[in-house]
Amino acid sequence: MPVRLLLADDQPLIRSALVMATADLPDIEVVGEAGTGLEAVRLTRSLRPDVVVMDIRMPGMDGIEATRMITADGCATRVIVLTTFDDDDNVYHALRAGSSGFLVKDMGITDIVAGVRVVAAGDALIAPKVTRRLIEQFTRRTQPAAAPAKQIPGITGRELEALTLIGQGLSNAELAEAMGISAATVKSYVTRLLAKLDARDRAHLVIAAYEYGLVAPGGQNDVDTDPTKGTSQH
Repeated sequence: MPVRLLLADDQPLIRSALVMATADLPDIEVVGEAGTGLEAVRLTRSLRPDVVVMDIRMPGMDGIEATRMITADGCATRVIVLTTFDDDDNVYHALRAGSSGFLVKDMGITDIVAGVRVVAAGDALIAPKVTRRLIEQFTRRTQPAAAPAKQIPGITGRELEALTLIGQGLSNAELAEAMGISAATVKSYVTRLLAKLDARDRAHLVIAAYEYGLVAPGGQNDVDTDPTKGTSQH
């Protein structure tokens, strides 16, 4: 079955470009288009797409509130936020609202389409090249731990180690190598962390690692996840 995609953007040109880019793809089907956040919520509830590509800045209800309403419904639909470089604050709030990641509008259409596939497969998505700046902005605008956390209630030492490495941008394969464990064990750690931290997906585990002080903004280990390489794994 093809990925059912809903496009939410108040710029018809962007929607048209994505429609054209996916028209001949057997694995992606655009099932609807929305020009406002409210329309995106309404169409998501009626069409139940697998993925929504959501612009942040739209008239009336913005993409952040629309994302919050969609994810609060408890449906399986996942949201990718489209942003520009001056949307740092909004991207943070969109992630906290339940989006599965973000892409920037000046990326190539093929990269955006690749991102849709990544998120539809159940992985989180953080656009390459912009992640360092955005994560730093997130931590400056929240209340991070005063010092690196030694313990998080309910999290074991090995899970804490895994969370730190996730915050540094390591893939599951890299976690397995760094921790000296199997890929299956890594997946088990990630699954438990998602449940214990009430995180929707890996993108939110990255944010949690920064907020708990496990990874410092501006350091050498800032995340730089490339959706075309599939490094954002559960």
